[in-house]
Amino acid sequence: KAAGGDSLCRYRSPLVSRYASPDMAYNFSDRKKFSTWRRLWLYLAQASKSLGLAITDEQIQEMAANVDNIDFKMAADEEKRLRHDVMAHVHTFAHCCPKAAGIIHLGATSCYVGDNTDLIVIRDGFNLLLPKVRCTVSYRQELLPAQLTTVGKRCCMWIQDLCMDLHNFERARDELRFRGVKGTTGTQASFLQLFEGDHDKVEELDRLVTAMAGFKRAFIVTGQTYSRKVDIEVLSVLASLGASIHKICTDIRLLANLKEIEEPFEKEQIGSSAMAYKRNPMRSERCCSLARHLMILVMDPLQTASVQWLERTLDDSANRRVCLAEAFLTADIILSTLQNISEGLVVYPKVIARRIQQELPFMSTENIIMAMVKAGGNRQDCHEKIRVLSLEAAAVVKEEGGDNDLIERIRADPYFSPIKEQLEALLEPTSFTGRASQQVARFLKEEVHPALIPYQNKMGGKIQLAL
Repeated sequence: KAAGGDSLCRYRSPLVSRYASPDMAYNFSDRKKFSTWRRLWLYLAQASKSLGLAITDEQIQEMAANVDNIDFKMAADEEKRLRHDVMAHVHTFAHCCPKAAGIIHLGATSCYVGDNTDLIVIRDGFNLLLPKVRCTVSYRQELLPAQLTTVGKRCCMWIQDLCMDLHNFERARDELRFRGVKGTTGTQASFLQLFEGDHDKVEELDRLVTAMAGFKRAFIVTGQTYSRKVDIEVLSVLASLGASIHKICTDIRLLANLKEIEEPFEKEQIGSSAMAYKRNPMRSERCCSLARHLMILVMDPLQTASVQWLERTLDDSANRRVCLAEAFLTADIILSTLQNISEGLVVYPKVIARRIQQELPFMSTENIIMAMVKAGGNRQDCHEKIRVLSLEAAAVVKEEGGDNDLIERIRADPYFSPIKEQLEALLEPTSFTGRASQQVARFLKEEVHPALIPYQNKMGGKIQLAL
């Protein structure tokens, strides 16, 4: 029988117990949530007092002094008794603020603390993720100049996706609006009554509390909740990050299989309990695994928003407790892991060069056909000749385990005598990379560096921009 008080006998989400950063775990913690509730009640009291309601300085000071003084056991007992989490915390806050007890939650509805806290946590979640996206982009760009241009171009494609995610994160964060002070069904009727029909004071109350919470704008129109379309937008950009990281880490896993690239491998790290030689790209595997979870979480807010009844239906809350937290925690984990991969990623140029030499004869066939046509040959005849010789060379590689001898076969065939002197030039690897190096240089200069400069300035120049 499991002991109720033993944490090892109860399920713990690995998102928190195993992977997530302390900052993101705290962002979705009970401590952060309920202290924010109290802070919002304090903001409401302060703003209401400034607009003329009968609230004393002593009551404000008492609330401010107890924002973090939370008796979680009492709150749990109250919730068990009342079956209402917000009222349980109203009573718990009132217990340590006896003078302010009568004005806590005055005019407000549960969504005043619930929804507004969610918006604060979402904003703070984006603020935690954005530096990690920028940092990952910065580390990845440092791979570019030292390796073959094709490696740099591939990294640029990864970076481009992450830059799009960076832009989407900033947009989603900056466009977040506060629910504000709207009352039970969004009409602000309770506050209009408190301020004796003074519409200007109700609007000013909404503005003041919004500013105190650190938001520039609040929704003008809400139901009991802010529109659940906001959650769709938030989880969509997180899911898009999941797709980017899954693609990047899948590429790394494929390249690791070819031994061209390896993620960091610790000195005493074990790749397999059975096969001692194994060096699995376990960080990339973890990213892919968790990215799949992140990508499907957006289905929750899509369905929640679609089934909201009129001003609100209560079947949204339990779902949102899970999907919002898990989305940010998962995004935090895969970004931190990708950053770790980027810091220690190893590229093996000699392995890449050997593979290029093995495949180059096949890749060069189009250039050979064009050279033959320029020398007076027939394109279709040349194509057939190369097709036959390529199949013969491929059979040597696949069936005999030999080297690719296509070029030797072409040299030995009298048909290709007009271009024999050109073959070395036609096989030059850089002739197959086109404008990749120029594209990489322009991309870094025009898109990556401008995206990182504000962050570099904020970090005191700690992020070095590679040229």
